[in-house]
Amino acid sequence: MLNRFFGRKPKEEEEAARQEESVAGQERKGADSAFEQRLSFLKASLSRTRRLFGRVQESFRQDEPVTDTFWDELEESLIEADVGASTTTWLLERLRERAEQERLRTTSQVRRALREELLTLLGKAAPLHFATQAPLTVMLIIGVNGSGKTTTVAKLAYRLKQEGHRVILAAADTFRAGAIEQLKAWGERIDVPVISQNPGSDPGAVVYDAIQAGLSRGHDVLLVDTAGRLHTKFNLMEELKKIGKVVQKFLPEGPQELLIVIDATTGQNALLQARKFAEDVGLTGVIITKMDSTAKGGFAFAVADDLGVPIKFLGTGEKVTDLTPFDPESFVEALLAQDE
Repeated sequence: MLNRFFGRKPKEEEEAARQEESVAGQERKGADSAFEQRLSFLKASLSRTRRLFGRVQESFRQDEPVTDTFWDELEESLIEADVGASTTTWLLERLRERAEQERLRTTSQVRRALREELLTLLGKAAPLHFATQAPLTVMLIIGVNGSGKTTTVAKLAYRLKQEGHRVILAAADTFRAGAIEQLKAWGERIDVPVISQNPGSDPGAVVYDAIQAGLSRGHDVLLVDTAGRLHTKFNLMEELKKIGKVVQKFLPEGPQELLIVIDATTGQNALLQARKFAEDVGLTGVIITKMDSTAKGGFAFAVADDLGVPIKFLGTGEKVTDLTPFDPESFVEALLAQDE
């Protein structure tokens, strides 16, 4: 009856089912392949951090009984990887509690629990937010000097352009003349227009011009490179709030993102600064740079635990392509993966 209703014969139904199964299989293979590629890339990028887990990894591989020595070595590895004292303490208390309740007696069982707890800390993968009611999405990029902020703006612009977006940049870091020239050089290199004024100009005016240019020229994403600032610089923090007001004057639902760039090599000190930014202006996400240059990859867990906002990208090199969307599952797996 159903076959006649849809005008299909039994053989056609079987063939359609086979085709659907084949497509689903190809999609699964594609997803598995993408995950393996991310995992391989992250294992290489996090090689310095992975070495800190050497003794613990050996215990995981041998599937040994859980001992006080194992707990001590795990704590030491987490601290050395810059997971942070409070986050490490919480993790160990949680794991010991689970070990007692769930009768986890071997290191492989603890490894599974550790993986689950680390994923809980990081949360779900968080894509960028784009405007739903306005023609232009605005993303403010903030951070302290030396964090790789301006370079990260260029990397993000390049990535968005490759995804089909029409990107425009605002050189709103007018406090430092070199930042304007640096962003202009990046703009030429990746073929993305840069709106700028003279050093010392009002950053709000630069953003105003950039919004007008973006709307009139048909761009759909504006990335704003703001002045590198310490959380203790009151005037610069107020300037950042002013930029937000300029955006909202023309685009009430903007800015869609306020992303802070944090240098992983500076570790816990950068976290203190980021916490102040989060309190004063609010944050929508974090970009962690220089993950390939440090053994402190565990810093990502401290960031997620302390700031309560998602990590959106990792910077893993100097090339314009070295900006990777943050995927919690592949990140955790890369740290805990047991080498053959």
